[in-house]
Amino acid sequence: MLNLYQLQSFVTVISEGSMTGAADKLFLTQPAISQQIKNLEDDLGVELLVRGVRQIRPTLQGEVLCEFAKRVLHLSQQAEVAVKTMGAEFKGQIRVGTLNSLGVQLISPIVSRLLKYNPKLSIKIDYDLGENLIRAYKKGELDVVILPEVERQYGDHLDAEKKFLMKEEMWLVGSGKETDMPSNISMADIGKYPLITFTKEYPVFAEMLEKSCHSAGLKIEPAFESTNVGTLKRVIESGLGWGFLPALTIKKQVKMGRLNRVHVKDLNFEVEFFYYYRKGGEKIFDVFFHALQGQERA
Repeated sequence: MLNLYQLQSFVTVISEGSMTGAADKLFLTQPAISQQIKNLEDDLGVELLVRGVRQIRPTLQGEVLCEFAKRVLHLSQQAEVAVKTMGAEFKGQIRVGTLNSLGVQLISPIVSRLLKYNPKLSIKIDYDLGENLIRAYKKGELDVVILPEVERQYGDHLDAEKKFLMKEEMWLVGSGKETDMPSNISMADIGKYPLITFTKEYPVFAEMLEKSCHSAGLKIEPAFESTNVGTLKRVIESGLGWGFLPALTIKKQVKMGRLNRVHVKDLNFEVEFFYYYRKGGEKIFDVFFHALQGQERA
């Protein structure tokens, strides 16, 4: 009989492209992930993965299982949220703030699930820059903020409970229409295509990118800039240039071939997101947190 832990590991291996990547995301060891996949293959009597030198990809049977596994995991997460919220009878308002690029992908899908079983509960979502969200929380205008680590990224402090939620990366992507786009480059090659720039939300990454360009002897003027990740995706997909975008927002487009991911050898950026929430009312905050975890891994 298949179990959820095996399915979660299998889906994560495919989405991350490696056992190591899946282990990092699920906070397990690489041998533990490998053993779960082996057990899954043994139970089904088929090979589910083609283990390449650089990347792992699913076999035909693996592709079929992956689609079913995603549905099973999604339904399992929905069931967990439904069961927990039905008995709790949550009411009142929970006010949540996060970055726009994260919220649209992570928060929006779970709001309807919570409200469906809690007609007396209302949820307010604010999308804004990190500095503005921190100020709003301190003024008592928000109950929850989901941000990169406040102390490290913004040099500030919140009087809040804190839980690790996820890791996020910035990926360089170009249009899937560009058949000659390289899969690996160094920073010295960043000027090969016009640069499309995502502004405001990740100031630490912007500083890192600027320093890396300077070290490579480059002075690049962006061809297009925006604070809206949806607009940037459409601009890049149309073939007007390439740019760095949060991985969570573009994984689907990369998988579908609408965007090409380009690995930059000498520029890696990974940021940890945390769930900050007020003391008191922990039950609804806990349910909301676990719903987010399930959505992020789906």
